[in-house]
Amino acid sequence: MTVTVSKDRFDASRPDASAWVSANAGSGKTFVLVTRLVSLLLSGSPPEKLLCLTYTRSAAAEMQERLFQLLGSWAVMPETELKAAMTERLGQVPSTKDMDHARIMFARALETPGGIKVQTIHAFCESLLNRFPLEAGITP
Repeated sequence: MTVTVSKDRFDASRPDASAWVSANAGSGKTFVLVTRLVSLLLSGSPPEKLLCLTYTRSAAAEMQERLFQLLGSWAVMPETELKAAMTERLGQVPSTKDMDHARIMFARALETPGGIKVQTIHAFCESLLNRFPLEAGITP
């Protein structure tokens, strides 16, 4: 599915959907992608299994910062505020289980060895080449 950010942001953040998010600068792509990460975490995906690729280092840093700000704020929000924030962000009223899970996601993300991987496409490819030099036909 290809989505336009303003119209389909809830569809793009569904953890069971495959989506390509393409939009102009400042249109909300980072918001949608962070929401998708949160949805994946809430659905039970382990933080160490998530990989987010961007074009620039600044975009990767921005995405990681926004993710941790969101998770950190949810960890300490009063219940009614958390319910409202999750409803607005995810487009559906969260269950008590989801709210409990949201409160611990920040700690899980922080404790993940190597952290949640948010990096540039170039950094990802470089890590693959470093990990598999012989297969790539380069000097180790």
